[in-house]
Amino acid sequence: MRRVTRVLSRGAGSGVLIATLMAGRGLSQTAFTWEQVKEQFARANPTLKAAQLNIDESRAAEITAFLRPNPDLSLTADGFQVSRNQGVWRPFSGVVETPGISYLHERQHKRELRRDTAKESTAIAESTYLDQERGLVFNLRNAFVQTLQAKAVLENARENLDYWDRELGVNRTRYNAGDLALVDLNRLELQRVQFESDFETALVNLRTAKIQLLMLLNERTPIERFDISGPFDFTDQLKPLEEYRNVALEVRPDLKAAVQNVELAQLNHQLAVANGSTDPTYSVWFSNNPSFSNSFANETVGGSISIPLRIFDRNQGEKARTQLDIGRNERLRDAAQAQVFNDVDSAYWTLVQALNLLRPYKTKYLPLAVDVRDRMSFSFRNGGASLLDFLDAEKSYRDTRLAYLNLIGSYLTAAAQMNMAAGREVVE
Repeated sequence: MRRVTRVLSRGAGSGVLIATLMAGRGLSQTAFTWEQVKEQFARANPTLKAAQLNIDESRAAEITAFLRPNPDLSLTADGFQVSRNQGVWRPFSGVVETPGISYLHERQHKRELRRDTAKESTAIAESTYLDQERGLVFNLRNAFVQTLQAKAVLENARENLDYWDRELGVNRTRYNAGDLALVDLNRLELQRVQFESDFETALVNLRTAKIQLLMLLNERTPIERFDISGPFDFTDQLKPLEEYRNVALEVRPDLKAAVQNVELAQLNHQLAVANGSTDPTYSVWFSNNPSFSNSFANETVGGSISIPLRIFDRNQGEKARTQLDIGRNERLRDAAQAQVFNDVDSAYWTLVQALNLLRPYKTKYLPLAVDVRDRMSFSFRNGGASLLDFLDAEKSYRDTRLAYLNLIGSYLTAAAQMNMAAGREVVE
């Protein structure tokens, strides 16, 4: 009687656990697809939104770069009396005010070159933003894949637990009929602990994966109400390696930014050369001071040109520095291109390895593990196999199935790595 109570208690505990999980599923909202998750990420991720402000700041710098120099307004007062005139002190009686205005004229297209460098900096900021987005989307895709994998592992653990409960039911019937020893039944009962442990571990892993995904989405939805959906499988088709390389060379934002940095360095050198030229300052003024050459001219206008003599400082240091900077950025561009090839090649061969393992698992090892488990279960029920053989067959199936799910997760992670290496989605 005590044994029956214990068995019922364990079965009831499992039922409550599964019912709780199903109830949590019932509270779930519509599961998000990958495209929906990516859209939500673009709208709400704070890191991505902060990076977008860098582009706006760079555009604001374009306005400053293209501004003209401000003119200077001066006011000169001359003719203060410093001695008495017929015994009367009137220091302001003969003061003459002379207002004037001056303007620095920039030559050699300095203003246009500053505008061009600012625009090129904005283009680099946009490419840098796209590169940062590429890395964050890779993290998002990894979190999405881990959640799908955790769901698949949890479903597998639930199926294993249900299968073992059915086996226990059959073998309890055998024990009641006197066809199975009590010690063998107890060993089968003890084996259920492993299935319960697998189920609980998978449940925790799913919650952890969802928490990571919610963090990237900046979402406060309770875990029980958040779910995703998508194919957890692999595609047995890969394009030639050269195609992935060509796509990466065309669209990788970090490589594009490296090329733009070379162009910016060239513009900076042109600006440094222009800054070494002479900029004259034009001045005009108006005065009430009469002209000595014309006694009736009580109001006069004058003008001047001020030309700096650039004998010593001709901006030689900036010219040399910016010339060297061109070469440095050309080397960095070559390094970025080499990194593109490295990323694409590494991701490609990781995908190839994952497919080489998945193909035999799907076509041979997984069906074989199911067949062996079912055959050993049938033989054990009919006295043709020992308990150890049956438990070993069940463990082999469980390990093979779990390894297959983990391999699919590795393949999807490698696919995300290839998408990041190529700069856009080339493997679904």
